[in-house]
Amino acid sequence: MADYYTPTVIQQSIPDVDMTPLERLLLSHIFDAERDGDGWYFYSEQGPSDMLYVERAALEAALAASEAAAESAANVFVKGHQSPLQSGEPPPSHLDLDLSTTSWEFIMQDIVKRSLTLRYVSAVSSFTCSRMRPDGFGGAVVVISADEIIGKSTNDLLEEFIEQVAP
Repeated sequence: MADYYTPTVIQQSIPDVDMTPLERLLLSHIFDAERDGDGWYFYSEQGPSDMLYVERAALEAALAASEAAAESAANVFVKGHQSPLQSGEPPPSHLDLDLSTTSWEFIMQDIVKRSLTLRYVSAVSSFTCSRMRPDGFGGAVVVISADEIIGKSTNDLLEEFIEQVAP
């Protein structure tokens, strides 16, 4: 069996003041996060997570603080994934948030929209595999601005190059 990985680096450090508490919490579960001066450096050695296991109290506190700060797609996403408790049922200590139907890019785009310093955020990913498989290697880049999210993979570029040289 082959294991596929997508190491990813967010090229710019994200200023702490540009993120809501909820965005910071979610991004720190999607990526590994390191403090970088007044901001955060986000990266992932294996690939961004799309299934998050988050402490309920921390999530609720971050959501409450973020709703006061700004309306964002992260707020809407988390509210949509909170399930009502049955009467007398103790609340779970952690919640699973499934990002597989969306992506982390929507969080970054909201940050860029509100930022006074970021014009865009870029992400560079490599595709690697534990076995030599034709579909297991390559990469991709994504640029996220306030208005759009654009990206290309090495496969996209390869197809463009083949069109240029093929009769």
